[in-house]
Amino acid sequence: MHLKHSLAALAACGLWAVWPAWAGAQQPADGLALAQRKACMACHQVDSKRVGPPLRSVAERYAGQGDAMVQYLAGKIRSGGRGVWGAVPMPAQSQVSEDEARQLAQWILSLPPGKPQ
Repeated sequence: MHLKHSLAALAACGLWAVWPAWAGAQQPADGLALAQRKACMACHQVDSKRVGPPLRSVAERYAGQGDAMVQYLAGKIRSGGRGVWGAVPMPAQSQVSEDEARQLAQWILSLPPGKPQ
């Protein structure tokens, strides 16, 4: 069933209230596309180390920590950081809006576990 029809079915039967608020707004393919548009993939890959850690490793490290982790990662995307993943600092990404950073963080945290290469 197509996502558009699934969301309509949820709304029609009153189940919309239990659907995660971000699920309809940011699908995995959209998250990857946003990461590519915002140049995240210049330093990160989903499954392998580049300059920064694999995004799937970020998801695994912070899995199950709720909405506070979305806010934390969104803040790290925009303001940068150092020392958490090694010696190479992550520069601030001022070209990413707060909403985009939140979308990216939600997408990263939604990545299923897997073995990074």
